[in-house]
Amino acid sequence: MGHPRCGSTVFIFASLVALVGFCSGGSDAPRGVAMGFVFDPKAKCDPPCEHAGVCIRNNTCFCSKGYEGETCRYANCYPKCKNGGVCLRPGKCRCPLGFGGRYCHKVTCDGGCWNGGECTAVNGVSKCICPSSWAGSKCQNAICPQGCRNGGICVAPGSCSCPEGWLGGACHIAVCSRPCLNGGKCISPNKCRCRPLFSGSHCEERKNSH
Repeated sequence: MGHPRCGSTVFIFASLVALVGFCSGGSDAPRGVAMGFVFDPKAKCDPPCEHAGVCIRNNTCFCSKGYEGETCRYANCYPKCKNGGVCLRPGKCRCPLGFGGRYCHKVTCDGGCWNGGECTAVNGVSKCICPSSWAGSKCQNAICPQGCRNGGICVAPGSCSCPEGWLGGACHIAVCSRPCLNGGKCISPNKCRCRPLFSGSHCEERKNSH
């Protein structure tokens, strides 16, 4: 059976048959109390004590500082590993994805958060919280509330990059290299919609009234 360890000084007084530990710990370490137990130099522990633990009587280990458990197998981390971290060795935590720092107390987002996003833990999972004008796992996607039509791409909040032949905040204005005549309207790149009395690629021809 394991015994509490001390965070600071341990005084051990040994006689031929007795060993007594007196423990005093800091505010962040496990606390022990004065305890006495019989030390048997012929004791056997099976399985054996690990991490420099001492077999003090049959199948009872006295663990060295930083370890606990019946065979001193398990490491202690103080403060405890946070956010699901696992204590690998005294004072060393293995942190789950999304957390870092010596005790897994820091939230980390793989690749960081862009464009003013803030890395935070939501239900134990790290994620970027994005400003209102950005979206995506890293806040990498700009938001255009007006939308980008006709193949346009939102490249900055509220700003579309338009393909050739289109203009406007939402890429909604067609461009005709030659103007549409006689009241015609440009409805797609270089394509005019003509008034009833006119025809031609740019509405330049007046229809025959006969």
